[in-house]
Amino acid sequence: MRVLGIESSCDETGVALYDSELGLLGHELYSQIDVHSEYGGVVPELASRDHVRKLIPLIDKLLKDCKSEQQVDAVAYTEGPGLVGALMVGACAGRALAYAWKVPAIGVHHMEGHLLAPLLEDNAPEFPFVALLVSGGHTQLVQVEAIGKYQLLGESLDDAAGEAFDKAAKMMDLDYPGGPHIARLAELGQAGRFKFPRPMCDRPGLDFSFSGLKTFTLNTVEANKQENGLPDDQCCADIAHAFQEAVVDTLVIKCRRALEACSYQRLVIAGGVSANSRLREKLEAALAKMGASVFYARPELCTDNGAMIAFAGYQRLAAGQQSDLSVQVKARWPMQELTPLEVQA
Repeated sequence: MRVLGIESSCDETGVALYDSELGLLGHELYSQIDVHSEYGGVVPELASRDHVRKLIPLIDKLLKDCKSEQQVDAVAYTEGPGLVGALMVGACAGRALAYAWKVPAIGVHHMEGHLLAPLLEDNAPEFPFVALLVSGGHTQLVQVEAIGKYQLLGESLDDAAGEAFDKAAKMMDLDYPGGPHIARLAELGQAGRFKFPRPMCDRPGLDFSFSGLKTFTLNTVEANKQENGLPDDQCCADIAHAFQEAVVDTLVIKCRRALEACSYQRLVIAGGVSANSRLREKLEAALAKMGASVFYARPELCTDNGAMIAFAGYQRLAAGQQSDLSVQVKARWPMQELTPLEVQA
């Protein structure tokens, strides 16, 4: 089966072609970073308009490059969660193409796509495992027994890790999205100058909270301002280092707790923040001490992309699932509402 995947949940337009026998044939991605950077965050209306402009040309290029204009057996598109306008662009396009090609279509859960993305790699994890999902407004720990069989173990009670990175970056006048800029600046920082809290790690449980860390960062920036309204370059680097270490340590501590609670030896980390090299380094070191392993997707498949949607869609199509002709999208969609698969591909 050859599945066209369409991702348009937020500020990246992604398309991909997945073949059940040959694997990932190709993928294309257009990022809207330049569109939204001057606003310091995503503007939903601008995101929707840009998806309208870019989606069909990207699909056309993908199919021509893969020489698959007449060889698409199904279409998968992101149904939610995400920005409703942006989701509607991908869903309407996917549904229309499937109707025109007379092939089935299926709406895919965005976070399930992220969760399954590491299964596209050669070193794919086996079930069961614990998944740390750190994408955009989501920070979640999920017990995964099989595709569709998920139990939420913990989640952020306020700001997600990705949102905290963006807001901390904005405090130091860094560009959007903040994660990569904080990570690069942190490499120049000196350890030990600032000590940031590890939120909610001094109590039991697997939930997260990053709003207090955001406030602590703001207070530190304010206390070290110079005449130009910002701390000096070295101070900003030291703050970025301390902030990143706090976020990473918090995620690592909670991941270890989740693995111990489930008695599992495999952790999957997925979503944009999973590309953070410091997080990968500390997770690998911490899990090695407890005899566990960590799995993640290649960097280009950590952020939103069409490959994860095509692959997740294939899994459900192969199990006999498909969406009807109506176009439905969901701004919010708990993963626990997904149907477990009876057939694993």
